[in-house]
Amino acid sequence: MARVGFVMRLKPGNEAIYRQKHDEIWPEMVSALHHYGIRNYTIFLYGLTLFAYYESDDPSRVTAQRDDPIIRRWWQMMQPYMDYNADGTPWSEPIAEVFHLD
Repeated sequence: MARVGFVMRLKPGNEAIYRQKHDEIWPEMVSALHHYGIRNYTIFLYGLTLFAYYESDDPSRVTAQRDDPIIRRWWQMMQPYMDYNADGTPWSEPIAEVFHLD
């Protein structure tokens, strides 16, 4: 099982709407995340920095989500609130795990 962490960024003033969208996450989005092997997914907010963490038995499977129409639709909806890449994906930067305690 892999633990994956990464950071993303909110645009100023979008903290509340970002939280609201996740409070109202679509059931089909949850199903899509599970389909790609993502579980125990958590996002933390620190200022405008989002720290995301999930677990997966096969992280290479997660990359296939980029082409999923449900995931793409979610990303399109979230684009006004976050920093994005030119290809329509949320900007993110992987971070290295330096400690874990079970």
